[in-house]
Amino acid sequence: MDYLLDLFVKHWLPLTVTLMFVFVGLNLAKRLLFNSQKFPSNEHLFPRQLLMLALMLAAIIAIVVSLPLPSETQSEILKLIGLLLSGILAFASTSVFTNLAAGAMMRFTHPFRTGDFVRIDQYFGRITERGLFDCEIQTETRELISLPNAWLIGRPISTARSSGTIVSVNLSLGYDIHHSTIEDLLKKAAIDSGLEDPFVHIQELGDYSVTYKVNGLLKDVKNLLTARSKLYTSVLDFLHNNDVEIVSPAFMNQRRLADGQRILPQAAQPKQASKREPKQALAEDIVFDKAENAAQIEKRKEELIAQREELEKQLDEADKELKPALQEHINMLAEQITLLEQTPQEKE
Repeated sequence: MDYLLDLFVKHWLPLTVTLMFVFVGLNLAKRLLFNSQKFPSNEHLFPRQLLMLALMLAAIIAIVVSLPLPSETQSEILKLIGLLLSGILAFASTSVFTNLAAGAMMRFTHPFRTGDFVRIDQYFGRITERGLFDCEIQTETRELISLPNAWLIGRPISTARSSGTIVSVNLSLGYDIHHSTIEDLLKKAAIDSGLEDPFVHIQELGDYSVTYKVNGLLKDVKNLLTARSKLYTSVLDFLHNNDVEIVSPAFMNQRRLADGQRILPQAAQPKQASKREPKQALAEDIVFDKAENAAQIEKRKEELIAQREELEKQLDEADKELKPALQEHINMLAEQITLLEQTPQEKE
């Protein structure tokens, strides 16, 4: 009996203790990494999975070292594990690691957030997802395009500021109308379309026409497409209603025109709204539905996390009588954050 006990203590006790520590440690790590409420977004899921994989690899090495085997055999097993890992890394595509590094860099630079309007080369749309390997944008045609992070990191990214962006339109008019008249009409058109602080620039003095650019500040950035269309419509209405012809003097037509005749469309009769007609939806509500949903979820999560952090600060300084109520409120906020994290995104 003493011999068996000595044999167990000498050869199998280290392995038993190691297995216990590995079992408890991995379960604790899994609980902390995947059930913790300290992570504001599902975008952190992949790094947590990588960390869990590294812990499992370390656990395998610890088990091999604690096995009651000769040191030469343990060394051969560890070399075999190293060869397997080297083979996996060698056969893996280099683009995977490039995109991973680019995604990590973009986490520090923060060139955009979920829901922002961005223009990257020929692509324009709203950000719907930010992953470690790629970012997804929803375009004006409601398509979802995934752009690799390595491709993004090497290109300039234009982001519309959430506090407001400039909406503008260029048009060419003849020299026969004074620029002050045009500037006044264009500013009024910008204000009528819902833009703030309008201003007009003369872009070019051409051989036959003057190029104007009217600009205005749009505070509600998520309605960018509708704001542009409203500005174009308002510019047409204000210029036509004030007998300003939107063609340069080089305009030619195959039919004969009387002297002094202008090319102006007749004013459309205002359409009476019918009670049966459904309310017309904004283009952004249809085109950028996924991006808007993702932006609202992200914003709500940030608000809940800020509330939870504030309550956690109050909990440390609160009296014993108030701590249970504060802790219950913190737990409720944590549950709401979890529900938002688990909100399914539309897959197409």
